[in-house]
Amino acid sequence: MNSYLDRLIDLSLDEDLGSAGDVTTAALVPEGAAGRAELWAKEPMVLSGLGAFMRTFEKVDPAVKVKLSARDGDRTSARQRVATLSGPLRSLLIGERTALNIVQRCAGMATAASNAVALIAGVKGSKLKILDTRKTPPGMRGLAKQAVRDGGAHNHRFGLFDGVLIKDNHIAAVGGSIARALASAKANAPRLVKIEIEVTTLEQLREAIEHGAHIVMLDNMDDAQVKAAVALANGRVELEVSGGVTAERLPRLAKLGVDYVSMGALTHSARAMDLSLEILTAAGKK
Repeated sequence: MNSYLDRLIDLSLDEDLGSAGDVTTAALVPEGAAGRAELWAKEPMVLSGLGAFMRTFEKVDPAVKVKLSARDGDRTSARQRVATLSGPLRSLLIGERTALNIVQRCAGMATAASNAVALIAGVKGSKLKILDTRKTPPGMRGLAKQAVRDGGAHNHRFGLFDGVLIKDNHIAAVGGSIARALASAKANAPRLVKIEIEVTTLEQLREAIEHGAHIVMLDNMDDAQVKAAVALANGRVELEVSGGVTAERLPRLAKLGVDYVSMGALTHSARAMDLSLEILTAAGKK
């Protein structure tokens, strides 16, 4: 992920600095002035993206030192210091917004994942795993996937390259036949890669099972349909529920016996958490 992260940070800094740099900081802060800063979580959250936060300042200026007092995956209190920074004051101010943009969004995704996992924690006997999707912020795929793991949920495929997932448009592209789509995938995909296919009806589920799917995605099915699908599958394939799954629905799905629920909302709708970088004077006061 390091090369992708560096490209993301470089692009973000380029957007912020343009061709003229930080004109405000240059006008106010003497060159060579040293400073200190603290990163504070200002509400309860699950932390993620701290490595990217540190890397941002490293790329702005290697002279900036960051000391963490918490780790990715930790849950913070309502107000908690997460890191202390020291180094050239100009560099602290230049890196502030880019570093915060990344860590706030990562913490938001981790917190959303943690909240979702908590909703099914008390369901006895459930095998349900909550998955993310590819609906991640552009350029932040690796960070988003890590954030989901930091929150205690699980990753679906990373991208188009590491798993076969036959969606409705793929089926349409081969003439609308589930059997044909599965036969082509089994003949041409890497032998060790599992094949998953999306269905919208119980009849399609039956056809997918008969033609050798490993995992079947139940797209936009209500609870009654999901219950019938679990009975029909009877353990012959793994079942994933997808499509507009709300947090309130998770405990019910956990009781129905499906294997997975995929939730795009973990990454595409998670709000940025409230973290702030507070600059201190040389005496250590704001």
